[in-house]
Amino acid sequence: MTSRRKNGRVLIYSHDTFGLGHLRRCRTIAHSLVDRFRQTSVLILSGSPIIGSFDFRSRVDFVRVPGVIKLRNGEYTSLNLHLDIEQTLSMRASIIRHTADIFDPDLFIVDKEPMGLRGEVLDTLEMLKPRGTRLVLGLRDVMDEPRLLQPEWERKNVLPALRDLYDSIWIYGLPQICDPLEGIALPARVQQKMTYTGYLPRELPQPSAPTRLPEITQRPYLLVTTGGGGDGEGLIEWVLRAYEHDQLLPYPALLVLGPFMQPERQREFMDRAARLKRVDVITFHNHLEALLARAAGVVAMGGYNTFCEVLSLDKRALIVPRIAPRLEQFIRASRAAKLGLVSMQVDDGRYDPAVMAAALRALPRQKRPSEVVVPGLLEGLKNVARLVAPWVEAAQDEVPHIRSRTA
Repeated sequence: MTSRRKNGRVLIYSHDTFGLGHLRRCRTIAHSLVDRFRQTSVLILSGSPIIGSFDFRSRVDFVRVPGVIKLRNGEYTSLNLHLDIEQTLSMRASIIRHTADIFDPDLFIVDKEPMGLRGEVLDTLEMLKPRGTRLVLGLRDVMDEPRLLQPEWERKNVLPALRDLYDSIWIYGLPQICDPLEGIALPARVQQKMTYTGYLPRELPQPSAPTRLPEITQRPYLLVTTGGGGDGEGLIEWVLRAYEHDQLLPYPALLVLGPFMQPERQREFMDRAARLKRVDVITFHNHLEALLARAAGVVAMGGYNTFCEVLSLDKRALIVPRIAPRLEQFIRASRAAKLGLVSMQVDDGRYDPAVMAAALRALPRQKRPSEVVVPGLLEGLKNVARLVAPWVEAAQDEVPHIRSRTA
């Protein structure tokens, strides 16, 4: 099929079974691309149940596939539909493939999962490859400890896709902090596809309507955030105990519980905070960057997006990383703490209020990230744009191009 297309098209896949991390990373990349390339459109494929709660810039849109959720035993189930998981996954794979077929992207970026959830992206990759679509796997800086990631990728039979389908592997981080594929035996052909971009910087968004901020933000405060909140109960418990123990901590605290925290725990934490004069609680805020920008310091679990925001907005941060089911956050936080970018407190399950109170008292005295020199630290979006440019700019040329469409 011959076309005279003057607009570049980028398709991004994010499986989003739980939490907000993948969606927020993909949204950041999408917004950066449409800012830099005025004739480019970006479409995000996502399973996030709350994707509609976020603002998207002009020329960025999303297609939501039916949601799934991972159970404690490691199996998946449909989030809302009364369908068995195989039917749900079949529907997701069909929507993904059909969307990619019609959208016909110049570039297809798959976030984190090389084959998609339970292999749902494989057919789409195989369809787009003969068309000349640039196929990219985007990885965060830390995946998991090698002893767990290696058997997981072997079980999923990932290597053939990395070797034969993907053109590039982008790592949104720096080797000084972590090599996400360390310890995995990769052939030279695959290693040559890997590019470290640096971390993805964050800017304060310009909301389409005035942003309502809690009253506590009118004075210096600590922002305590759990991300999605599904596994953030320990962090909130520990910080609350510290404020219950010590009424004279340096700053009042704003706790953001996260939309995926269990409702009964949300109510418990809100009731306890209501009895404290210097603690306020909200469940969710769709402009978390605005809350973080105003904060005197940050206490967080250390997911990828929060880490990027701490660096970008130059905030003193205390990281209390999750250590199960993956050590991803612990690896990131410990490496960053050694460099002096953040401080870290290990969750030992005891939640001693005196230990957390001491860490919160020390926070105002630690260095800001900008006082630590790490070359290329926040150049991720600039480098992603350089990597994308040859594909979307070629699509905007006046010369007709041929793209074969295979059924």
